[in-house]
Amino acid sequence: MKMKHKVLSTAVASALALGALAPAAHATEVSAEIGAASMYYWRGFDLGGGAAVWGDLSVSASGFYAGIWTSSGDEALGTEYDLYVGYGTEIGDFGIDISYATYVYPEVEISPGDVAELILGLSYGPAFLSYHYGLEDLEDYWYAMVGVNVGDFTLAYGQHEFEYSHVDVTYNYNDNLSFTLGLVVDDVDGEFNNDPKFVVSFSLPIEF
Repeated sequence: MKMKHKVLSTAVASALALGALAPAAHATEVSAEIGAASMYYWRGFDLGGGAAVWGDLSVSASGFYAGIWTSSGDEALGTEYDLYVGYGTEIGDFGIDISYATYVYPEVEISPGDVAELILGLSYGPAFLSYHYGLEDLEDYWYAMVGVNVGDFTLAYGQHEFEYSHVDVTYNYNDNLSFTLGLVVDDVDGEFNNDPKFVVSFSLPIEF
């Protein structure tokens, strides 16, 4: 199960991505984005396959949202698309986001619903917390991340159910370009690549 957890990837990676989907109060909005990264970096792991490209399309209204995220994929499972639905809102400085995501890998016949998570995202001012609870083939798996935004930097700590944890330090140069240094904090079994990971990420919104 540990190696399986290592290669399972996610549409929205963290509470930061989910928070970005929180819609306007009443208007229906369609948004899209494309991006690329120097590696497929997922929860402290380099999933292999070299640079990754991705795209996201979502629709939102009155706090609810739904969408599809697709990627060139990773070394083990190939190309990927993810489907997600959720609800997000803010009350003063406090934000909450609850969503469901299912991860689909056509090349290895992983279908919608086979691999899925319930995701809870909380934020207060610059601080945020996300908790991912595995469903179906991810049963008994969980992942949690806590972090804070400090100026142009984001500091985050992530912990897997299988006792692997990491720290990410991200410099957000602007809304489109970021640089992340990922460091392993704890790898109990010592079976993973514990080298530092440096990721350059670029995204670009698509105007309708």
